[in-house]
Amino acid sequence: MLKAATRQFTAQGINATGMDQLSTVAEVSKRTLYTHFPGKDELIGAYLRSLVDDLLPVSPSPAQPAPSPREQLLAVFDWELPKTTAPFRGCPFLHVSVEVPDPGHSVHQLAAAYKREFARRLTDIARPAGAADPETLGEQLALLFDGAAARGTALNSSHTGACARSIAESLVDAALSPKSARLASRRTSR
Repeated sequence: MLKAATRQFTAQGINATGMDQLSTVAEVSKRTLYTHFPGKDELIGAYLRSLVDDLLPVSPSPAQPAPSPREQLLAVFDWELPKTTAPFRGCPFLHVSVEVPDPGHSVHQLAAAYKREFARRLTDIARPAGAADPETLGEQLALLFDGAAARGTALNSSHTGACARSIAESLVDAALSPKSARLASRRTSR
């Protein structure tokens, strides 16, 4: 059921996908669907939670050898898309935020929590990379990612990731430069 929901939500959005349609696509009765998910909000929440691990930047771990922190920061812009004729849909968390604009709604809150965690993970990677201001770099890269995903959706193009990666390289290199480190140390010593 969750796979069917993921396909439908990705293809046509959550508001355009009804529970009747989902039960048909998933080949289950509505009763079975509602047994597993009491309402559409619970299904949307399960859908978002199923995506988190695959979409968040991997937190640094001394147990697993990983690319350099710089490459980890840039890797979030290396979008690999399946070979399909389906439209580029960008970030599902942004889509949910747009389709459910009420900031108090549970699925909107899940999407917002994901976006905060995304920036926090980038900050956690920027710190060992030696960024002079890892919090600012994390937020800048998160904003750049979201902008590229939104633009890619509007233009139905995954090529915005390559352009965003080029901009990210400039941001990361500037944040890791010795001059940035001196400026940051001056700001903290005041």
